[in-house]
Amino acid sequence: MNMFLRAKDFLNQKKPFVLFALPASEKIQGFFQKDNISYYCSDFSESGFVFAPFKHSEKLVFIPKKQSEVFETSLPDLSSNKQEFYLEETPEEKEKYEALVKQTIDYINKDNAQKIVTSRCKKIGLKNFNLSMLCERLFALPDSTCRYVWFHPETGLWCGATPEILIETSGDAFTTMALAGTKKIEKDKEPQWSAKEILEQRFVKDAILDVLADKTKVLKSSKTYNHRAGNVVHLRTDISGVFNAKNTLFDIVTTLHPTPAVCGTPKNQALAFILEKEGYDRKYYTGFLGLINKENAAVSLFVNLRCLQIYNNVANLFVGGGITFDSNPEKEWEETQNKLQTMIPVISPFF
Repeated sequence: MNMFLRAKDFLNQKKPFVLFALPASEKIQGFFQKDNISYYCSDFSESGFVFAPFKHSEKLVFIPKKQSEVFETSLPDLSSNKQEFYLEETPEEKEKYEALVKQTIDYINKDNAQKIVTSRCKKIGLKNFNLSMLCERLFALPDSTCRYVWFHPETGLWCGATPEILIETSGDAFTTMALAGTKKIEKDKEPQWSAKEILEQRFVKDAILDVLADKTKVLKSSKTYNHRAGNVVHLRTDISGVFNAKNTLFDIVTTLHPTPAVCGTPKNQALAFILEKEGYDRKYYTGFLGLINKENAAVSLFVNLRCLQIYNNVANLFVGGGITFDSNPEKEWEETQNKLQTMIPVISPFF
């Protein structure tokens, strides 16, 4: 069975489905929902695939495994398109984002926050869109990411290749990560991290360790190291431990989400600023997604980064960056342009 063609058929029928490949996996898994009922997730007590929005107040859409036809196939033997596509961006787009960054820096400098993640949405018109071709190109992206294609009538069509683990568990043991700082990869050169980027990543690590401290009986972190994701590299610290018995997995996830890597720190101040000033609805960008396996008491959840939504032949690409007191607005704009390079090759045949 060709899963990509089946996905195309389900999209035409507007029936829920998800295709996904976990990091380092050689397999694509597919859940094709047998009915058109909308299911939601509230406690991670059932096996399936969850798709959660950025805002806590909105529902977590769910495709239950028991209500789905489940398939698995090998990843296609394809090479990712390495060509870079620099889309035309108007002076108004650049000025608007840089103005937001400046406003964010001013807010931080008044001691309102340490870090705030600002983002933007780039709209691109598409021609002759073909879901099967999109799937082929998406699943050829680096296997250091979680690659997915998701459709549900309530959310529309989304796809992405995210490098950031929200949480992975096995029983009461877990791993997560602090991922921040971004540089474009230069051939044969080690990244030289600035004080701003090192501080930004430390804010993320410290905030995650802080919120997990009273919910765990074991908590430890690795040394910080370089993590390559497509055409960019980040600073990463691995965090692992064991939960306290009194905390459910759902408690832990709602404590972590949204992480300081996609929202900021302190969380409440950063979130309030984003919702008031960012100027658009993130929807499921910087939400989370992933596999819940009740039988093995395990989950693999990822932050929804390097993603896009396709609606009415328009691709909405979402990108952002962490702002601190010494951020440079023009460099922050350039960082978002570099991050666009993950998903632009996936949809470039449809320009």
